[in-house]
Amino acid sequence: MKAYKQRQTLRSSAGAVPHIYDMKIVLLGGRLSGKSSSGNSILGREEFSTSGRTAECVKREGVTAGRRITVVEAPGWWNNFTVEQTLERDKQEIVLSVSLCPPGPHALLLIIRVSESFTETFRRAVQEHMELLGERVWSHTIVLFTCGDWLGDTTIEQHIESGGEALQWVVEKCGNRYHVVDNMMRDGGQVTDLLEKIEEMVAGNRGYLFDFDRNISRKLQEKKKEAERRAEERKMKVHKQRQTLRSSADGVPHISDMKIVLLGGRQEGKSVSGNTILGREEFGTSGRTAECVKREGETAGRHITVVEAPGWWRNFTVEQTPERDKQEIVLSVSLCPPGPHALLLLIDVSLSFTETHRRAVQEHMELLGERVWSHTIVLFTCGDWLGDTTIEQHIESGGEALQWVVEKCGNRYHVVDNEKRDGGQVTELLEKIDKMVAGNRGYLVYFDRNISKKLQEKKKEVERRAEERKMKVHKQRQTLRSSAGERHFQISSLHETFQYTVHHITSDVYFIQYLLYLSYTLGRLL
Repeated sequence: MKAYKQRQTLRSSAGAVPHIYDMKIVLLGGRLSGKSSSGNSILGREEFSTSGRTAECVKREGVTAGRRITVVEAPGWWNNFTVEQTLERDKQEIVLSVSLCPPGPHALLLIIRVSESFTETFRRAVQEHMELLGERVWSHTIVLFTCGDWLGDTTIEQHIESGGEALQWVVEKCGNRYHVVDNMMRDGGQVTDLLEKIEEMVAGNRGYLFDFDRNISRKLQEKKKEAERRAEERKMKVHKQRQTLRSSADGVPHISDMKIVLLGGRQEGKSVSGNTILGREEFGTSGRTAECVKREGETAGRHITVVEAPGWWRNFTVEQTPERDKQEIVLSVSLCPPGPHALLLLIDVSLSFTETHRRAVQEHMELLGERVWSHTIVLFTCGDWLGDTTIEQHIESGGEALQWVVEKCGNRYHVVDNEKRDGGQVTELLEKIDKMVAGNRGYLVYFDRNISKKLQEKKKEVERRAEERKMKVHKQRQTLRSSAGERHFQISSLHETFQYTVHHITSDVYFIQYLLYLSYTLGRLL
């Protein structure tokens, strides 16, 4: 009723609600919220791709309900991510989205799925990402609820009121403006109603469009172009390095028996990358890798040995990592004697890479010595997250911390999409390893064998003491069980004797004497 009254007030106001013939809309929201599908519903045809991620803003135009509509879709954010965890490039694209429809959009549509619970974590993510555009963003925003078929007979108002304070906060922040669409059903009526609500909101804003500081937009555009220029330079530099190796006197030998060690933080995709390299499920992807795991197989005409080492927490210093994990990282290189051809440092491209993460990488990698970097390739995982963005653009927009790591590895990197078992991406990775080994004059990763031997002995000694401790505890439990059983038997016997005595004793004096004897015996037992 409140929303209905607001609309009636706007329509009956002196200025009424003007019809906007050239309407500009920006779609914002979390990943998988339905932005692309909503854009297609608004334009009445398939203009936005619903497969893969929107890594850069996408602008499409069309005619709907007698209006010329421009729709811009911005990259989404993870619903459980703070704005600090979101990639810098994604944040830049969100800000730049409003500059793609000058002089500014009529409306920002905040997309929220009705099929998911909306928690305080989600609310905080929405607030932080929306306010990249400034506090005034809310007066130009309508909440667009998607998956309307999920509601069934429930009204959207009932959904909002039962959705909790976090969802209600967002709706109120948007001035109680909301709309629901079913993107599975191309119903022109639901889009027409949405466009009318946008017109009402613009009328309520006295016709003002959403205007963002053009100086900030201009600086971000310049920063983006500069990142793209450096990305092209990096790409050409890598290409030149490869060409130099190929044209060298010795060329690039084909390694038929290749040994690889996977290193990196937890949940960076080590196990699934190992499976991609070997072309089958060899590494378990559920649960933590607590000890090094070694697997072998045939890939691209080569015999491949892959060792996965335990990961570290991305925000942990080496001192915070358990001693056993550090030992396993060091021992990983000894599992493929005389030494691995390559160390692959795995980094997830879907996560921001901060100075804290860089320090964790440096400290844990250098457990293997300073020379480790000359044998390391950065393997970027979650390649599908890049969309149309090149890996070089990702590196250049990812900040100095990420660039430091790539440069430390001699500008050697590769990207894989582990969701797509594409043999070509693995073949290219193996060729890059060939080139790195050639650049290292055929030398493998070397680590002091005396240190490895001492660590192996230390590990065996720990395992021996662990087994001793286990047997000691087991023996204690057995002793306690047998002694407890004996005491139980003696106490039961005393109980039976007590019952017999009570029934047959003939004198109070004898009874008192027996009680004294019983208390003495129980005291000794207990």
